[in-house]
Amino acid sequence: MDDKQLAKLVRKTVAKASKPKTPGRRTYDSTLDITRRPQTEKDVEAAELFEIMKKREF
Repeated sequence: MDDKQLAKLVRKTVAKASKPKTPGRRTYDSTLDITRRPQTEKDVEAAELFEIMKKREF
């Protein structure tokens, strides 16, 4: 791998990592978007926690 390829790969990786995690909320009715409260950081953390807990076996 030469320096140009490596630099391109690093730029691509940094751009991918810098994108914020946002779950896709697809709604088919625009009125639903209006009635939802804005998503907070706490909501994102809770969703991630529940995803991890779903994968665990007790």
